[in-house]
This record gives sequence, structure tokens and C-alpha cells, in this order.
Amino acid sequence: MFVSCLGMKPTWQFGDVYGLDPELLSMVPRPVCAVLLLFPVTEKYEAFKQEEEERLKEQPQEVSPDVYFIKQTIGNACGTIGLIHAVANNQARLEFEPDSPLKKFLEQTSKMTPEERAVLLEKDESIRVIHESRAQEGQTEAPSLDDKVNLHFIAFVNVGGHLYELDGRKPFPVVHGKTSEDTLLEDAVDVCKVFMARDPQEVRFTIIALSKDSF
Repeated sequence: MFVSCLGMKPTWQFGDVYGLDPELLSMVPRPVCAVLLLFPVTEKYEAFKQEEEERLKEQPQEVSPDVYFIKQTIGNACGTIGLIHAVANNQARLEFEPDSPLKKFLEQTSKMTPEERAVLLEKDESIRVIHESRAQEGQTEAPSLDDKVNLHFIAFVNVGGHLYELDGRKPFPVVHGKTSEDTLLEDAVDVCKVFMARDPQEVRFTIIALSKDSF
């Protein structure tokens, strides 16, 4: 797993969410501290993204200063960015190896702007090399460079009781109302359903939960 290569201990694990109905969601180990959505970037989605950006610039949201957000400036690094968003906003819960390149990166960038973090990620050889090696292995969380399908990863996290959508291609986090540790999975899945409804012909959606290892 990509995050274990970056020095995250396996006390929390990423796992697929196999369905969106309550029975299948109940099978996901709890607690869940982050949800990742892999989805196709279509014309419909890009049009929506443009409208949303203009609307939120006119009516700015309240975004907590505690939210860790990084811009995506590296092509095909959305898997890495999604993982960083999931992990960075849950550092108090997760455990890292002493020489973890990911922990070191998060400590170095904690006070930076999203743009400054992106610049440092571009220069961070340890994370980039691991990302590229995993991409070549064809891991789900790191689409290979020659993928013809334009798939994109985003993260959903709970910061201060609010559900944040973190997408490095967007200029800022998007707030989706209130959430809690107990309801994060269901609240994030509700937003994922909106993504799916926007492109009803599409089937290329994958939802991944970062859960506490129950073993």
C-alpha cells in the first residue's frame, strides 16, 4: 500500500466501499476518518466545477484554518494528493514510523499556503519516487501515466465538525455542511451520490474509506 511505503503504520487502513446502501456501508470498519472518491472527469463535471467555483467566489464559505489543503500542480498525482489530504487532516489519530517521508513532509508544510505545499511536493523526491513506482505497478490509488481514462481522486474529511471536499484542482476546499466521526462515511457517500447522479451513464466510480484496523 502506497501510504505504508511512506511510513504510515497500519493501525488505519484504506479499504473499498462495495456499495452505497446502508447494509453495505455497515460492513465498513469503524471509525472512518476519511473517504476518497475516484471518479471520471467528464464534460458535465467540468461544467459543474466551473459554475461551483464562480458561485463560491461570489459567496465565500467559512473554511476552518485547521483544514490542510494542497494544490495539485503535478500531472497525474491526484492519488497522491488525495492521500495527503486524507492523512494530513487526521494526523492526531494516525501513527507514523520515525523516518516517515510523509510525516516529514506534513511537518515541513504545516504553516505553508496550498501553493507553497505544491511546490515542495514537486521537489520531494521520496514521495514522488514512491508514487511513480506504485503507479507503474498499476495500483488503484495511483493511476498509471498512460491511462486514457481521465480519472480523478478527491478526499472528504471531517474538520471541526464540518465535511470538507478537498480537490487539488479546485482553488479552495468545498464545505458540505456538518458531519461527525460517527456519520462521516454516510455524509461523504451522500455527496458521492451527487457526483454519480451528475453522470448517470458513468460506472467508473470507486469509493475508499480510511478506517481503523479492526483486527
